[in-house]
Amino acid sequence: MISNRSYLLKALYDWVLDNECTPYIVVSTESKNIQIPSGYDENNRIVLNISPNAVRHFGISQHTICFESRFAGQAHAISAPVGAVIAIYAKETGEGMVFDFEQEESDTLESATLESATPENSKQKSAEEDGSGTARHLRIIK
Repeated sequence: MISNRSYLLKALYDWVLDNECTPYIVVSTESKNIQIPSGYDENNRIVLNISPNAVRHFGISQHTICFESRFAGQAHAISAPVGAVIAIYAKETGEGMVFDFEQEESDTLESATLESATPENSKQKSAEEDGSGTARHLRIIK
């Protein structure tokens, strides 16, 4: 059966935007097939703003999430397997969904655990970026 992750990501992305919030994703950088600029990941994770104001050419296919984004003022193509997306949430409320890291067949890395999908550093970094100084809490919706 086809993985439901890409469908859930699309639905949650639309849900966050419909509620006038900013969609963020947490991506595991342990995947061999991830394309991000070097030096922006922390603890094998990267938190990315995927709002229409922050990215261009956004798309989620059955296997890949890709878009263009700016890092330090320079445009970069971002691409990751949907199995490497370990969370999607609304920046303003912290509401969203956490996934297990899906190890690709070609990868030899151990899969991440659910507890490691939401590191305190990622939440703190998001709070610092919005200037509120208050860490947001990610709530799992089932």
